[in-house]
Amino acid sequence: MIYIFEDQEGGVIEVSMPYTELDQYKIDNPHLKQIITAPHIVGGVNDRVQTDDGFKSVLSKVAEAHPNSTLADKHGANKSIKEIKTSAVVKKHIAKQTKK
Repeated sequence: MIYIFEDQEGGVIEVSMPYTELDQYKIDNPHLKQIITAPHIVGGVNDRVQTDDGFKSVLSKVAEAHPNSTLADKHGANKSIKEIKTSAVVKKHIAKQTKK
């Protein structure tokens, strides 16, 4: 984590350390005053987070184990177009029947 401190003599410094060492650093450096800032969170470049290939593989294995789940609808890569369309029609008719 990066912490920003203001020196009493003037100037600002940035110090990188674990949170567990912060209190001792403040005790050891009484001439520094911590400046509280918002944490710097680094995310993806785009507005959406990209899923890595390893996690996609895990999702597809879970989808294969549970073929009628919502996850299988999204990540079931082993389904043919015919199976996907058939599943959609079945779900449509189930929804109609349960409305009545």
